[in-house]
Amino acid sequence: MKRTVAAVVLYVALALNSLAGNPVIEDPVVGNPVAENPVAENPVAENPVAENPVAGNPVAGNPVAGKEHYRHLKDISYTAVNEQDAYRKERCRLDIYYPEDVKEFKTLVWFHGGGLEGGSKGLREEFRNRGFAVVDVNYRLYPKVKCPGYLEDAALAVSWVFNNIAQYGGSPSKIFIGGHSAGGWLTLMLTLDKRWLAEYGIDADRIAKAYPVGGQTMTHFTIKKERGLDVDLPFIDDMAPSFHVRKEGAPLMLITGDRNLEMLARYEENAHLLAILKHFGHEASLFELEGFDHVNVLSPACLLIRKDIVKAE
Repeated sequence: MKRTVAAVVLYVALALNSLAGNPVIEDPVVGNPVAENPVAENPVAENPVAENPVAGNPVAGNPVAGKEHYRHLKDISYTAVNEQDAYRKERCRLDIYYPEDVKEFKTLVWFHGGGLEGGSKGLREEFRNRGFAVVDVNYRLYPKVKCPGYLEDAALAVSWVFNNIAQYGGSPSKIFIGGHSAGGWLTLMLTLDKRWLAEYGIDADRIAKAYPVGGQTMTHFTIKKERGLDVDLPFIDDMAPSFHVRKEGAPLMLITGDRNLEMLARYEENAHLLAILKHFGHEASLFELEGFDHVNVLSPACLLIRKDIVKAE
């Protein structure tokens, strides 16, 4: 069900752990697009933590929420041990923030935004101390890598989590993925187009749920720029999440900013994707957060995602 959540109501509702939704009105108005302002790229820190550190004997059971002890391991390589490509060795790293005393915890794999040209991993404050793990992922960026390099990296990172999270106490059956902007596009592609995770032996339908925030559902504008196409004109090919809609697959919670403040047609693209998903019987919902543009929608979106993961079985 499409829902519109007013900015003030959103913050109050989330603070009270309740969420009131209003149906999204029809006949959307195309607003003035907000510049994406990708986050400046930060090189990966030197002296990364040793690969595949193992959590020490997590305590059985789940302690009282907010009382867990957390560990934050940074700059773990998710590529092959003998990787020779310098740029891949630099960018293909992830951080793991996880509760040491929770057994079979849930995990959110998170992809940063930045238009596939910038940005860097970093733990969102909204996800701290909530009883689940967060894996923040860096991936290679345009123009140093062309499509589908960044998508291949995202798939490899998710497969790494499926194959390794049990070492830290997590459950491979409770893995969620999400991301903002370009990270939202990566999230949608991995969820709907099964070939990327299949390349690494993972069935995309094992994803518990996906949370794209402000993600493009048509072919990403950076890919159009790579190909010399007009970035403002709609274009759909096999690099568009909408091209891969199917009945099966992980549930999707689509989140955008206000249709009048978002980037060009970003809300409308997500509304169109929702309609197609519903037509095929794919479980999905859409939240439009009124009063928030493409950038500042991220914080309230993370609160929605946090609440949804915490209540998930």
